[in-house]
Amino acid sequence: MAEIVVSRKTYVVVWLSLMCLTALTAGVSWLNLGSWSGLIALAIASTKMLLVALFFMHLRYAHQKIVWMIAIAGFFWLSLLLSLSATDYVTRNFIPVPGK
Repeated sequence: MAEIVVSRKTYVVVWLSLMCLTALTAGVSWLNLGSWSGLIALAIASTKMLLVALFFMHLRYAHQKIVWMIAIAGFFWLSLLLSLSATDYVTRNFIPVPGK
């Protein structure tokens, strides 16, 4: 089986992109964006996750269907975890607290 040789330039560009996104995350944390703060932080984190998965974990170059199936299953479970956590967070004020 022939292996794909990825150039050093690709790794440097992806690493620089990750560093810029990390700086952007730190910069956004100082801004008061209200309810958009979490969504923007999650979008930046998802972009960084995709860069790492595609280039450093070589998913971009994988041609076997089982690798893609496992990756999609991982994204499914992540979305399930985030959606269930979000429903817990959204419904916290539905139960009345005595004295409030």
